[in-house]
Amino acid sequence: MTARPSPGDLLAVDGRASVQFAGDRALTFRVVSVSDQPTYAGWIWLTGYVLNRRGEATDKREIYVQLAGLSPVVSPPTPQRPRAIRSYASQGDQGDGRAARNRSGQRARADAR
Repeated sequence: MTARPSPGDLLAVDGRASVQFAGDRALTFRVVSVSDQPTYAGWIWLTGYVLNRRGEATDKREIYVQLAGLSPVVSPPTPQRPRAIRSYASQGDQGDGRAARNRSGQRARADAR
């Protein structure tokens, strides 16, 4: 990659970008910002999120890499939507708590008798 990355770009960062990302330390990186800080020719500071295999952000990092060693990710990982957790309300409960208050009030009156 010779062009500067832009926020939102998804990059493969491996040993070609910097020796610190060689081998099993390679990562998929979603760019959040690109620093204007002066650096050595061909190097750049990027801020963004490391993505896991499911496409979920696991860590926010700032990395210093060679532009020529970056490559765009061809098929981005698709984030898995979390499963919906549904709580089943009791019959007559409309979510405003009236059914629970009515039940507790009925118990209190029954205990008083």
